[in-house]
Order: sequence, then structure tokens, then C-alpha cells
Amino acid sequence: MNTLDNEALHVRLRSAISLAWTILQNKVAYGLIEINKEASLQLQFASILQHVISLITFSKDEEVSLLLEETLNDGTGTCEADVVLKCRKGKKTHSIAIEMKCYKRLASSGNPRGAQDIFHKDVYEDIATLERYISNNQCNETVFLAMTDFVNIVNPKRKVGKLWNYDISDGFVLNGPACFTTPIGGKAVNIHIVHSYTFKWIPKGNFFFLEL
Repeated sequence: MNTLDNEALHVRLRSAISLAWTILQNKVAYGLIEINKEASLQLQFASILQHVISLITFSKDEEVSLLLEETLNDGTGTCEADVVLKCRKGKKTHSIAIEMKCYKRLASSGNPRGAQDIFHKDVYEDIATLERYISNNQCNETVFLAMTDFVNIVNPKRKVGKLWNYDISDGFVLNGPACFTTPIGGKAVNIHIVHSYTFKWIPKGNFFFLEL
């Protein structure tokens, strides 16, 4: 039987990301953590993940660093990845880039947020950026995480409007390779996604969470 200490460090690290994300989901759902925008989501997740990481390193030659807003090159220019994990065991290294998105119906001011179409498009852009990080040798693995309290994003009654050219609803399968050029917010868009993704949102309390 395989045990935790026998797993490669990068395998443990990838599992730690999912565990930290699950912990955050429950804390948000039960009101122990309040997320009002993307920046707070990143910070709260990073804090939980840092604690989990401390529990999955077992020898002196295992090192893991967690970096926020780390500069990476996606082949078209420099970007700031929300979270980057770098691990080393002996001479072996491995890195994981994480992008995160948060959309709440109400802004911190209490007013309706709007711009749902931009959120949809931004999800696709982040997925494409993560793919380019790998193809440009900036990391070995990527993870995309998102949360929302807007049920129409996850389980829409109807899919009306150009924002659904960037479909992220529950159960939707994004089949790559594909190119997306529908303008959003009056701006031209050119997003190329290579791989395929299935959107499976997890409901927790009044929120929905996604991990790709």
C-alpha cells in the first residue's frame, strides 16, 4: 500500500492544493471566512495552503516555497501568476502555477457588481494563460480555482447573450483546441485554448466553487 511519505513531493503538493481549497470552501460556506473580492480570496487561500504544506514535508531535503503575484513569462510577455508553488527534493524541482477568480453578485459597496460577461471571458483568459505557462516552461503543472455566489453563472435558466460564447456553467465541456474571439466590453478578444476542460462546480452554502 502506498503511504503519504512514499508519494513524490510534487504529488503531495498537488493534493495539498485540493485539500486547502476544500478547507476554504467549508470555512466560507459556514461564515468563518468572508471573501469580498479576488484579492481576499487569494490571501485566504494562500494562508490555508501554507499551513497544509507544513504538514506534508517529511525530510530535511524537501523544500516548498509559496509565492504570491509571481512574475512569469507566458511567451507573449510577463504576467503575474496569483500563486506559484516551487518545491525541491534533493536535486529534483517542480513548480505549480495557480490562477484564481472570484465573482460576487454584490460589490463591497453593496451595489450590484455587473460585468458578468467580463468574468466569463476572464476565466477563459486565465485558462489560456496557464496553458502558456507550461508551454513556455514556466511551470510543470497548473491549477485554476474560482468561486461565485451567482447561481446564474453556474446553473443558468437560459443562455442568452454573447457572454455564453464563454460558457462556464456547471457540466459544460470546453473542447479544445478552440479559439474565442467574441468581443466583450467593447474590446477585441483573441483567446486560444489547447486542452479540454469540464466545469464541475461544487455547491457549498450560498457559494459555488470550481477547480480545474
